[in-house]
Amino acid sequence: MILRNLALASALAAASTCAAFQPHAPLLTKPSMANRVNRQATKSSNLVMRDYPKPNVEDTDNYRYAEAMSQSFKTTLKADPSQKKKVAIIGGGLAGLSCAKYLSDAGHEPTLYEARDVLGGKVSAWQDADGDWIETGLHIFFGAYPNVMNLFGELGIHDRLQWKIHQMIFAMQELPGEFTSFDFIPGIPAPFNFGLAILMNQKMLTLPEKLQTAPPLLPMLIEGQSFIDAQDELSVTQFMRKYGMPERINEEVFIAMAKALDFIDPDKLSMTVVLTAMNRFLNESNGLQMAFLDGNQSDRLCKPMADYVEKAGGKIVTNAPLKEIVTNDDGSINHLLLRSGEKVEADEYVSAMPVDIVKRMLPKNWQNMPYFRQLDELEGIPVINLHMWFDRKLKAVDHLCFSRSPLLSVYADMSVTCKEYEDPDKSMLELVFAPCSPIAGGNINWIGKSDEEIIDATMGELARLFPTEIANDEKWPATGSQGPQGQAKLRKYSVVKVPRSVYAAIPGRNKYRPSQTTPIPQFTMAGCYTSQKFLGSMEGATLSGKLAAEVISNRAIGNADKPIKEIQQHIIDAAASHVAKEPVGVKGEGAIAFGGGYTMGQQEEKLLRESDSAQFDGAAEKKEVAMAIQ
Repeated sequence: MILRNLALASALAAASTCAAFQPHAPLLTKPSMANRVNRQATKSSNLVMRDYPKPNVEDTDNYRYAEAMSQSFKTTLKADPSQKKKVAIIGGGLAGLSCAKYLSDAGHEPTLYEARDVLGGKVSAWQDADGDWIETGLHIFFGAYPNVMNLFGELGIHDRLQWKIHQMIFAMQELPGEFTSFDFIPGIPAPFNFGLAILMNQKMLTLPEKLQTAPPLLPMLIEGQSFIDAQDELSVTQFMRKYGMPERINEEVFIAMAKALDFIDPDKLSMTVVLTAMNRFLNESNGLQMAFLDGNQSDRLCKPMADYVEKAGGKIVTNAPLKEIVTNDDGSINHLLLRSGEKVEADEYVSAMPVDIVKRMLPKNWQNMPYFRQLDELEGIPVINLHMWFDRKLKAVDHLCFSRSPLLSVYADMSVTCKEYEDPDKSMLELVFAPCSPIAGGNINWIGKSDEEIIDATMGELARLFPTEIANDEKWPATGSQGPQGQAKLRKYSVVKVPRSVYAAIPGRNKYRPSQTTPIPQFTMAGCYTSQKFLGSMEGATLSGKLAAEVISNRAIGNADKPIKEIQQHIIDAAASHVAKEPVGVKGEGAIAFGGGYTMGQQEEKLLRESDSAQFDGAAEKKEVAMAIQ
């Protein structure tokens, strides 16, 4: 079989060199009015976006399991009128919205309370003074997101996904301005399509290196999740060295994967994260195929979820920040107290807040419980998302691109990949700046740097990615070595800092991720940091909300609670001696205060310095080193 694949790879190798950059068919929809105003006469790109047909994402065991789980809320978990519960959900990100949606399906009455004026949490978006959309992050939808794909189907919004050609595209480190790709041949099933895509690529790894890479991954395919979970104590780099994988696989592939999956370098990232992703991609023929949402996440994803909940009788309340979880003497919840003074009483309560915010809100009489003490081992990873508008079109790829830059993770020209942002004359790049802190393996704490310093460093990296296009602009010293051929200048930018994004998936953290079931009666947890197999991602957040809804729905119809996940003995031993204090709560207002991302002005920076000084004084790095060597 290997010889046959090698022969086929040799025959098809030439097809992989430049197919990603051929012009696509014209976009049928017109650009928005906002994009059409004040356009200067500039050179247009001949590359325009094309929607590829939705791949068959339904023919997998994971999809069928997710589909059956969705159906259970309308059948076996459906409450009769006497079992209907009023549920208060704290947090309006994907986890909270997902929980509200499935509780609605099960016949309950959820009310979701979101601190901000926008929904979405880490997928939220808002408009700046010019009317341009600013997104918290560059979000890509994979075929291997079974719960998200089911959700899109249930909401009737599959047509909002713009599927791209089945490829992975990488910038060439040693050849500035050039790209290469892994091309997935239609009709070839997994895992052979993945293996063939790697074998066909002639630019990134030698044949001996490719063959050396395969054996360490075989146990993943044979043993499955048990092998994957067991690798959580190893970083990606440690796993490679333990199993004799070539160092160049790290340089060529794993660095890019690690930074895309968790905004972190391979020597800091748990191998479980990479294996979890690879297991999906190797077992699902269309698992790695990617799609962009056709517009901003707030309107195109969060609003349909909110509308669904409200149509079913639930409520979505924004600008409703939580002040305190008020408990009874036995630890049960008496009510939620909002900053407005409103008391929220419900039959069931759900926290869909980020883990760093949960820790700040824990009632004093919960703090000695081992379940909550394990949260000390989890913290959000910093990341920065950039929007950069140029005065002309850059060489575009209608896809996600792995930059393989020391400062950048992935990027996309949203003027080409997304209908709402389409512009035939000017590029708008959205880029993930990572790692941006020593917590994530970086050498510089970029969260503490000014926007101008971050953009200048990014312009230097873009000059490498686009050596003949980026202009020598005195405003940005990092472009000083650019020649006269480059003409593209930056006309506008936005820097979105997320000081605490998804939980830092460093080695050994998986065992501390809590179950959705808690020791507190009528209190359930959701969030991508809680225990579920899709880790910190949109899929993980969606699944966590679904699992939380399952816990409540199961309890409502009279079944015993799902068990609490096993807690590590050293956590249990240390919990009793913990000195409980009054919860510090959340200071200030806005996205940064409540664990989201935003453009950071002086007020936001002052707040962050007060509430999370580790982002600036180096304490975060020290804590992370201590955690890593435990």
